[in-house]
Amino acid sequence: MKEHKIKNVFVEGAIKAEFVAESIAKHSTKKNIGAHSIFLGQVRNDIIDGNTVKAIEYTSYNEMALEKFHEIRNEVFEKYDIECMHIYHSLGKVQAGEISLFVFTSSTHRKEAIKACEHTVERIKAEVPVWGKEIFENENYIWKKNN
Repeated sequence: MKEHKIKNVFVEGAIKAEFVAESIAKHSTKKNIGAHSIFLGQVRNDIIDGNTVKAIEYTSYNEMALEKFHEIRNEVFEKYDIECMHIYHSLGKVQAGEISLFVFTSSTHRKEAIKACEHTVERIKAEVPVWGKEIFENENYIWKKNN
């Protein structure tokens, strides 16, 4: 595996469907890839204590988060036989129904792509210093628990 420099994975606001589609389309030239696995994390309009979530506002400790994303990426490349991986995470306000996390893994065969994608998402949720403030329709908020 070649070493990659630390990349900014943050997107301001929601991750647009067009961005996801363009990311997929760019891989059509890579003829050694036989499978992609994609995770899209979407903001839910959960009801908590009678209040409906209308958005999540994401913040992070950027420098530490980017280092952790890089570490996870490198470790996933070492553990799984994948050809490609992309991670994008929103910062700022993302409305219910919009995408806030996009993980895209590619490999020669589907099982490696699927396992790598799931592993990556679980590591991100458990280890990366990104926090979400769930904003309710009444403008009150609570800090989101990662699960």
